[in-house]
Amino acid sequence: MKENINALDEISKGSSMGMDAINFVLDKVEDEDFKNVIETQYDKYKKMSERIKDLYHKYNSDDEPHETGAMTKMMTWYGVNMKTLTDKSNSKISELLLQGTNMGIIEGRKILNNKEISKEVRNLVSEYVTMQEESVEVLKKYL
Repeated sequence: MKENINALDEISKGSSMGMDAINFVLDKVEDEDFKNVIETQYDKYKKMSERIKDLYHKYNSDDEPHETGAMTKMMTWYGVNMKTLTDKSNSKISELLLQGTNMGIIEGRKILNNKEISKEVRNLVSEYVTMQEESVEVLKKYL
């Protein structure tokens, strides 16, 4: 049961970080098509977070899934602002989002390859990884 909670916590943090990163770059995006793409990705992260929360309560009714902490959010915000200070192009923003997305894929794959988790948690982690991999394909078009 602990492995299920840990797995859900990890993908919850990944989804939370994805939403934070999108929020931090959204006001820098001038291209409406690209803005629509990343808003759609935000919605996917939000829906995934809701599904994680629903499943999490099956394994731990006393707590909420972990999200990114205040320090991590602050560091992400600072990093995004510094890296887009002189370059707010679609390519730069796509690159930043891809870096985070790839970290999510790696973490999800580690869970799938190394953890003894229930079938329903495994399925949700697998969907999370697939969602991330699809995001990579979309974001690559903007590099």
